[in-house]
Amino acid sequence: MNVYDAARMADILAPLGYAAVDGPEAADLIILNTCHIREKAAEKVYSDLGRLQPLKSGARAPLIAVAGCVAQAEGEEVRRRAPYVDMVFGPQTYHRLPEMIAHIARGTGAVLDTEFPAEPKFDYLPKPLPTDIGERAVAAFLTVQEGCDKFCTFCVVPYTRGPEYSRSVAAVEAEARALVEAGAAEITLLGQNVNAYHGAGDGGAAKGLAALIRRLARIAGLARIRYTTSHPRDVDDALIACHADEEKLMPFLHLPVQSGSDRMLAAMNRGHRADDYRRIVDRLRAGRPDLALSSDFIVGFPGESDADFEATLALVRDIGFASAFSFKYSARPGTPAAALEDQVADAVKDERLQRLQALLRVQQDAFNRSLIGQVVPVLFERRGRHDGQIAGRTPYLQALHAHAPENWLGSVRDVRVVAVGPNSLAGAPAAGSDAISSPERIPA
Repeated sequence: MNVYDAARMADILAPLGYAAVDGPEAADLIILNTCHIREKAAEKVYSDLGRLQPLKSGARAPLIAVAGCVAQAEGEEVRRRAPYVDMVFGPQTYHRLPEMIAHIARGTGAVLDTEFPAEPKFDYLPKPLPTDIGERAVAAFLTVQEGCDKFCTFCVVPYTRGPEYSRSVAAVEAEARALVEAGAAEITLLGQNVNAYHGAGDGGAAKGLAALIRRLARIAGLARIRYTTSHPRDVDDALIACHADEEKLMPFLHLPVQSGSDRMLAAMNRGHRADDYRRIVDRLRAGRPDLALSSDFIVGFPGESDADFEATLALVRDIGFASAFSFKYSARPGTPAAALEDQVADAVKDERLQRLQALLRVQQDAFNRSLIGQVVPVLFERRGRHDGQIAGRTPYLQALHAHAPENWLGSVRDVRVVAVGPNSLAGAPAAGSDAISSPERIPA
């Protein structure tokens, strides 16, 4: 979502004459767009600010801004630790960037804007123009939902992004068409809790994520649709059916579970049990047997016992994941879990994380190797590292490179997987391979 937000900030700044540069030394404005989900990400902001401070006394003396969730959660602290920062604003107020810059230009002091405005920012963002987005990836991001009402006890999102808000179907479709017109063949629908989407349809009635996906699937030239991040509680019958029969929806789902222990899931306020997750996965796979899964895991949540951790390992073995993100629990200030007793020792967290990641690596390697010899459709996005090589993504989000014609860029082609590397697959054009789908220009 920060990638999407950064791109929209660029859209807002373009009419003011701003364009991206290669490094901070050449910049008139530097924006750190931040994440607050873990302590390490938040602390990196202050480290980066320290490296940027000398530029303020240089010839250019750029404006420095901190945006995003660290700004929202720690705005006053940012101003205290880095008083040379000119603007601090949260993820819901970046549409006010022109006014903030004008405020600085008038010499009236620094800006701190971390309110949750009554008006949705999307109503004030400029329409993305093909000339602005044409250089972006063939695979594009599109935010359809923001915020979260789930209040997991470890998570800062409800406090930094606010309550759940969904854009209308018409607004999402208009932006999706603009992206496709500019060359996007794949769109990932984004939200902190994206499958809680409930945007207004044409008649004003709320539509769910499945209905939105089916609407977008009718756009000519859009070859692939993905969505992230989802919550097990919001996987409904319509979404399961959509995975079963909508060909443009990729057979790869990121569905965070966090733990395999019912006791930990209750302490996290996840609102589901481990077996609920297993049943959801069974139903999804019944409708789409080639579906692959990714997930998020937290080890060392306060009070996690050896038995709780073993329950997580058991769930991983039962499900089988193509990839996953796993982390040691990081206490975030202001969240209920940060005040819990029985915090787990770092050494225990380290040992559990190593065991979990070892199991996940075995599963990921096995999944990747299962594709050797198979023909898979690959969306080629860019030139590869070597001459004559191009690179793209499989339906399962795996990076794949192949020696193939450069005119394949921007299209989906059949490729035979021939080898598996540490971080990517190697492929070769399948016999008789031709474009399965390629971007079509849509009349304005």
